[in-house]
Amino acid sequence: MAKKNNRDTKGRIIEAAWSLFYRQGYDDTTVEEIIQESGTSRGSFYHYFEGKDALLSSLSYLFDRKYEELSPTLDPQQDRFDQLMYLNRELFIMIENSISLDLLAQLYSSQLVTRGEKHLLDHNRTYYKLLRQIMAQGQQRGELRSDVTVSELVRVYALCERALIYDWCLSGGGYSLPQYSQTMLPMFFGGFRRISSSNTP
Repeated sequence: MAKKNNRDTKGRIIEAAWSLFYRQGYDDTTVEEIIQESGTSRGSFYHYFEGKDALLSSLSYLFDRKYEELSPTLDPQQDRFDQLMYLNRELFIMIENSISLDLLAQLYSSQLVTRGEKHLLDHNRTYYKLLRQIMAQGQQRGELRSDVTVSELVRVYALCERALIYDWCLSGGGYSLPQYSQTMLPMFFGGFRRISSSNTP
């Protein structure tokens, strides 16, 4: 129970911080406002984070929370590729509507130069665990190619998502991220779908 409470406290701080960052900007958000918004304490905040800057690396936590929220809504009868498209659309809607473009770009650029942990590549994250589960089920059901490992399928899919986000950042958010992704992701990842014999001439 204590572990769950600790996770909930950390999650409330992260969610409050990113909500404030989006509404009023990173520079204009104070630690005190984050504490007040999250309903926690200074002791709790500094237990998890050295300061406001440390929260910049916590965006992947929000992505994982979104996947945890979406996981129970997946239709078990749905094609696994369609499940991936659903998850991608919902995640990218969240990113477009609640994550500051500048901070998203800052996060990705920091991951390029950091010598420490690259949390976006942490395969213990919910994001990667759920992707592995879907890819494995897709192979078992004959929906995804079985001549490629699950790990490779996950790597390529995650790479496609990062590429789309990176391009969106480069473009200054000049187009709809979820709409563009729903067009481009099937083109990038579609080669891993197994073509049913009933669909061939």
